[in-house]
Amino acid sequence: MDVSGPVSRRAAAAAATMLLRTARVPRECWFLPTALLCAYGFFASLRPSEPFLTPYLLETRENLTERQVFNEIYPVWTYSYLVLLFPVFLATDYLRYKPIVLLQGFSLIVTWFMLLYAQGLLAIQFLEFFYGIATATEIAYYSYIYSVVDLGMYQKVTSYCRSATLVGFTVSSVLGQILVSVAGWSLFSLNVISLTCVSVAFAVAWFLPMPQKSLFFHHVPSSCQGMNGIKVQNGGIVTDTSASNHLPGWEDIESKIPLNPEEPPVEEPEAKPDRLLVLKVLWNDFLICYSSRPLLCWSVWWALSTCGYFQVINYTQGLWETVMPSRHAAIYNGGVEAVSTLLGAIAVFAVGYIKISWSTWGEMTLSLCSFLIAAAVYVMDTVGNIWACYASYVIFRTIYTLLITIATFQIAANLSMERYALVFGVNTFIALALQTVLTLIVVDASVLGLEITVQFLIYACYFALIAVVFLIGGAVSIAKKCRKQEDPEPSSQVTTS
Repeated sequence: MDVSGPVSRRAAAAAATMLLRTARVPRECWFLPTALLCAYGFFASLRPSEPFLTPYLLETRENLTERQVFNEIYPVWTYSYLVLLFPVFLATDYLRYKPIVLLQGFSLIVTWFMLLYAQGLLAIQFLEFFYGIATATEIAYYSYIYSVVDLGMYQKVTSYCRSATLVGFTVSSVLGQILVSVAGWSLFSLNVISLTCVSVAFAVAWFLPMPQKSLFFHHVPSSCQGMNGIKVQNGGIVTDTSASNHLPGWEDIESKIPLNPEEPPVEEPEAKPDRLLVLKVLWNDFLICYSSRPLLCWSVWWALSTCGYFQVINYTQGLWETVMPSRHAAIYNGGVEAVSTLLGAIAVFAVGYIKISWSTWGEMTLSLCSFLIAAAVYVMDTVGNIWACYASYVIFRTIYTLLITIATFQIAANLSMERYALVFGVNTFIALALQTVLTLIVVDASVLGLEITVQFLIYACYFALIAVVFLIGGAVSIAKKCRKQEDPEPSSQVTTS
């Protein structure tokens, strides 16, 4: 949203009248779309077969080798995710979220249907492509709710939607482990359950109300935003969460409210989105956001670490299969995923109680934690014990979840919602671009196609390099601040000037 000038008296009076007549609308309308979206997120995440994907492919597809699975099939997800991310980002806003949510549900159905019945290398590669579509369209799930609820409800509905996916993933991991270890179910049966759950999610998505506005292409006119708690501060746009946001249809309601009984209602034509203008605004916002050194610092760590995180998550099951083949012993992939998710949730909760000057010690904290992540990945790769692998994986995911939550807060603290989405989208795109390069060189069979143990050694060195970079940056930042404290006179003269 952009504030181009003062709100006219006529628009302010009309908006005030509308606020009085519809004061109870936001609180009454937030529950249904939030409940539906939470139900969708829960069932879409309820996939008990996912922690056992690699053993399932190697067990049921006898014509597939480990090298084909790791070096020819899994990289397809990385490539498709990268190619689809930016087009999906624009399509999500232009089509107003719901169609993309439906596309995600359909892609999940196709993915798990093909897991049950597809045969051959090419078919499994197409499966990974559809899973890349499902992953790229997650942005629609996490941004849909902001277009249909009041601004004052953002924090609450965000926690509900993210909790729904977290609970769904945890329940699915525990359920999958219990069904495999206790009930003795086959991995094929777990995939049947997963297909059923994602089908239920797809059915729920049809009942979501269609939003009437979006962040960029179908945004609320600037004349109305003045009543919406938007203000300019320190050269940027921030939101006042105490103000009411526009709900779908408010623009039409406002245009039909007469200022006095003698004036006829005024209906203004719907503004058509200027695609070129939207892209120009996005580019200007991009330059403004990344000119801030603190935001740039957190964003660099976000992109670099997320790249490594994706690689470790994608190929961990392959490493576990190498250390302890599932056909020779019981595996506990689901239990490990559940424990790591639970500890990650506890770490996220603890973030609110951490008292530290992030402007001073943020880079040193990132450096220290990146060293711990590198150590966890190194132990996972070299010890050769499955329980050490499990423990290292839990530590790895917990530390990353903690840091990415802190980075999210630090980046979003002073950004408007438009720039919040833009920065997170750009960071994710850069992470995927780096991951694609890393996958192409290290994993893809057409280039090096390294063994899984060598890959993880490279990932450990990668995180160690990140730690060294931020250690140097943090030391330089602390040294500069110490010099300023030792020489207060120049800084006071600059302040006076």
